[in-house]
Amino acid sequence: MLKFKKTSYIPVQGKEPQVPEGLWIKCDGCGELLYKEDVKQNHYICYKCGKYFRITTRKRLRMVADKGSYEKWDEGLTNENPLDYPDYPEKITALKERLGIDEAVTCGKCTIHGEEAVVCVCDGRFLMGSMGYVVGEKIARAVERATELKLPVIIFTCSGGARMQEGMVSLMQMAKTSAALKRHSNAGLLYISVLTDPTTGGVTASFAMLGDIILAEPGALVGFAGPRVIEQTIRQKLPEGFQRAEFLLEHGLIDGIVEREDLKETLAKLIVMHRQVDVKEALIPNRRKERVQETRKRREQVTAWERVQRARDQERPNAMDYIQEIFTDFMELHGDRHFSDDGAVVGGIAYFDGCPVTVIGQQKGRTTKENITRNFGMPSPEGYRKALRLMEQAEKFHRPIICFVDTPGAFCGMEAEERGQGEAIARNLFEMSDLTVPVLSIVIGEGGSGGALALAVGNEVWMMENATYTILSPEGFASILWKDSSKAPLAAEQMRVTAAELKELGIIERIIREPEPANVQNTGKLAAHMAEEIRRFLHKYLALDGETLAQLRYERFRKM
Repeated sequence: MLKFKKTSYIPVQGKEPQVPEGLWIKCDGCGELLYKEDVKQNHYICYKCGKYFRITTRKRLRMVADKGSYEKWDEGLTNENPLDYPDYPEKITALKERLGIDEAVTCGKCTIHGEEAVVCVCDGRFLMGSMGYVVGEKIARAVERATELKLPVIIFTCSGGARMQEGMVSLMQMAKTSAALKRHSNAGLLYISVLTDPTTGGVTASFAMLGDIILAEPGALVGFAGPRVIEQTIRQKLPEGFQRAEFLLEHGLIDGIVEREDLKETLAKLIVMHRQVDVKEALIPNRRKERVQETRKRREQVTAWERVQRARDQERPNAMDYIQEIFTDFMELHGDRHFSDDGAVVGGIAYFDGCPVTVIGQQKGRTTKENITRNFGMPSPEGYRKALRLMEQAEKFHRPIICFVDTPGAFCGMEAEERGQGEAIARNLFEMSDLTVPVLSIVIGEGGSGGALALAVGNEVWMMENATYTILSPEGFASILWKDSSKAPLAAEQMRVTAAELKELGIIERIIREPEPANVQNTGKLAAHMAEEIRRFLHKYLALDGETLAQLRYERFRKM
């Protein structure tokens, strides 16, 4: 499984280390003197403390592009001097000659492990990587050409922001590059933004943060206003690690942090997963093995309250357990791009029988520490917004969506209300109803109220045999109607919370049988059966066009 990695290194704020010439390099992270050749072999990372050195355009392309495959585009564009800024043209000419690059960005086409892509690399040595007319024009042209060629775009960002020497002409490049990327996106093409140190100002507020997938190098400084500007404005010392890649990941603004040694492979895998293919043809034909006929025992009589207890059992397989068993190459993506990354909702891209799919699940923990991280499976607004972001991405790339529902309910804390819990759930219901890709929702444990429904507006909804799906908890039901929460077992019977009862009511389409209650020991067997049913679902619904899928989903709920 592909994993994003984190580094324990926290950079010293304000330092701007470069890789000097000569045999030795001093690391500004730990102060150690390093042998340059060893640093080079270690992808220009300090082998003492893990600090990342900033690297040149040539070194970046050598690390990412297949040897000899990079073809430069749009070299030789000339800067105007709209402000008649003194010595500006001369400085540009001198930098070109000294650095051996055309401008602060190099754009072109290459292959990455054989996969074609348009790759743009920003270079901080050229006027701090600032974006003037030529930078904006080169990126816009590269994106437009990628759209014509139906190629993915990858941009390695490194910039101090807009170029002051060009005034408002520079500012307009933010809108120009963003507009070009919008057309590329409308064509259903992939854009990956890789944030490197530093990425600030107008670049952050335009193409850097518009990726379908946003990755970052460990320790990269990323922000709109630079740290010095913020400190001078608020007259306060910023906390250690503020605006670094790890800070962005924690606050839901990027999908993951990738180490340099893994970056080329990660980019290639992402390109393959987003390759424009007919997903109807991607599924391997259903080759079912002959089933061994087993003598079925007469099913035990289980009360509704006992089902509730089984659904809540901590040993019950959770969303990640099923994801790991059923899908391959799962790549988790993080964050709602607004506030944080909610651990109660996991999601990302994976393969099912060779078909790219988007997988989303409400995730509980087993230990106390895990449950605190996952908030006991109770999503906050950020979790629902992350799920919706991934669903909209799935629609853009025509990927089916599989949701695993398992929550006692949406988190009802004060902070969740302040950040719009109700609106976040409502927005999911609103947008899911009209998705033009197949949506399958499977209740694997607790399906608690609107917090569960926010991931269950599917073309079909299934339940595990011992799962429950409720308007609210039996305890809450008993408290509201009978003023006595101790009557929860009676409430469970009254509420009709079990899979069999809900199938009879037409609320769900299918029950995944549990010959014995689901637990970590029998996860593989249950997952194999679930995978077989998912295969049938995809064969059925991938044959339909988007308009029909949305209409069927509308009619499903309209008749209830």
